[in-house]
Amino acid sequence: QVQLAESGGSSVQAGDSLRLSCAASGRTSTRYHRAWFRQAPGKERQFVAAISRNGITYYADSVKGRFTISRDNAKDTVFLQMNSLKPEDTAVYYCAAETGEILRRTPTYYDYWGQGTQVTVSS
Repeated sequence: QVQLAESGGSSVQAGDSLRLSCAASGRTSTRYHRAWFRQAPGKERQFVAAISRNGITYYADSVKGRFTISRDNAKDTVFLQMNSLKPEDTAVYYCAAETGEILRRTPTYYDYWGQGTQVTVSS
């Protein structure tokens, strides 16, 4: 069993930067694919970025060039560096982990989830 805990969410102004962290505990997740999703009020959970166990990354088009996902396997932690934030980035951000062979963008494939951290971007 893997437990995930996000941190780093905050209220910021448009154009600001934030760095989210997702620490894993319990069973090591270094062999898992890891991802970030977000969910705004009244909307479905949306893929943001993912990183494979080997470091391959994928991004949603809406964040490409602004967000960077990375992982520190020694600390079993995944990060999401968010730059040039926009009001439409406002959401609860969730980190997730899955053990499949293929790095996926669909939340239903992910086995473990954190509780989420709120990011609010005002104009």
